[in-house]
Amino acid sequence: MSYFALAALELVLLGVLGGVAGTLIVLRRRAFFAVALSHATFPGGVIFAIAGYNLLVGQALFAGLLVLVMTLLARVPGQGGQVASGVVLSFGFALGALLSSANPGLGVPVEALLVGSPLAVSTGDVAATAAVLVLALVLVAGMGRRILFDTFDPVGFEAAGFRAWPVEFAVTGVITASVVVAMPAVGAILGVAVLIGPAAAAQLLAPRVQWIPLIAAVLGVIGSLMGLWMSRAFDIAAGGAVGLAMTVIYAAALVARGAARRIGRSPRVAGRPA
Repeated sequence: MSYFALAALELVLLGVLGGVAGTLIVLRRRAFFAVALSHATFPGGVIFAIAGYNLLVGQALFAGLLVLVMTLLARVPGQGGQVASGVVLSFGFALGALLSSANPGLGVPVEALLVGSPLAVSTGDVAATAAVLVLALVLVAGMGRRILFDTFDPVGFEAAGFRAWPVEFAVTGVITASVVVAMPAVGAILGVAVLIGPAAAAQLLAPRVQWIPLIAAVLGVIGSLMGLWMSRAFDIAAGGAVGLAMTVIYAAALVARGAARRIGRSPRVAGRPA
C-alpha cells in the first residue's frame, strides 16, 4: 500500500473515531481535558524517542499516568477538573519542551510530535487506530444508554441506583486512547481538531442527539480527506491542512445553523443543557 493510501486509510479511521470519541468529548464537556491530555503527553513521546522506543507507546503510558494525576488533583478540596487539566497541560508541555531542547539530536523531529504527519504513518499506527475504534464502538454499544443517562441527568442516574465511576472510566478510556492514536497523524496540537471539530459541528446540525455520532463521523471523514487532498494539491503540511479543513467545516455548520434560524427552521441543538 502506498504512503498516500495508508495516510487516507488512517484519516478515515480517525474521522470515524472522531464520531464516537468526539461526541463523548462534546456532550460531556471534556474538550479542555482532551486538549490538556494531547499537549501533556508530548514528553512521553520525547522520552521514548530518546530511548529509541516506539513513540506511540510512550505517549500512551504517559497519558495513563497523567489521567491518574488529573483524577487525584481534581479531588483536592477547592480544586476541580478544569484546574487539574490546566496544571497537567502546563507541566507536560513544559517538560516536553525542556527534554526536546536538551536533546537536539532526536531521531524524530519535535515538529512531528506536535503537528504530526499523515503521510508518515506506519501500518502499526493504522492498526492501533483501528483497534481503538473497534474498542470504542464496542464500549458505546454496550454502555450507550447508561452514558446518555449519566450525561444528561447525572443526579437521576445515581438516584436510579447506577454507579457513575464505570461510565466515567469507560468514557475517559475512550477519549484518552483516541487522543493518543491521533497523534502520529495530526500531532499533539492538532489531534483534538480531528476529534472535537466534527462533533461540535454535528451538534449544531443534528436534529436529535442520536444523530450526532453519525453526522460527526461523516464530517470527520470528509474533513480529513479534504485536508489530505489540499496537502497534495498545494504542497502544504498535511496535518495543518486537516486541522484547517475541520475548522472550515465547523464554521460552515455555524453559518448553516444561523441561516436556518433566520428563515425560521432552526434545528434543535442537541446536547446537554447549559
